[in-house]
Amino acid sequence: MPAYDFYVAQLRFVATRTERQSAEVSAMMAALESFADNLEASATIDVPYEDAKITGRALAGVAGFLQQHILPETVAAENRLAEVQVRWVIDTSMSLTAALTVHAETVTDGSSCQFDLPAPPVVD
Repeated sequence: MPAYDFYVAQLRFVATRTERQSAEVSAMMAALESFADNLEASATIDVPYEDAKITGRALAGVAGFLQQHILPETVAAENRLAEVQVRWVIDTSMSLTAALTVHAETVTDGSSCQFDLPAPPVVD
């Protein structure tokens, strides 16, 4: 999905740069890669029930990493496009984390979690 290439790139960046120090971290990075694959195909995301928690945790990690390390650099560089995209990724990833966590805790039939991404950011 070309409109979300920046999101896919940021997800893949985190997934490839993160050391797989444990089975849990490996599972989270695999979830990010799967999420990015899904996003490349469609703006409608479908996360299997059994992956909802781990995908939510992985997206929260992406948001935290970007918030701490990347956003300050984009602001300091006065790169408006990068700043808007990073802020969108942080906000969207946290929103998806909440949706996935609620889904994992409240759905009892094992159905997948489906949602559409918000429109990509526009820089004036």
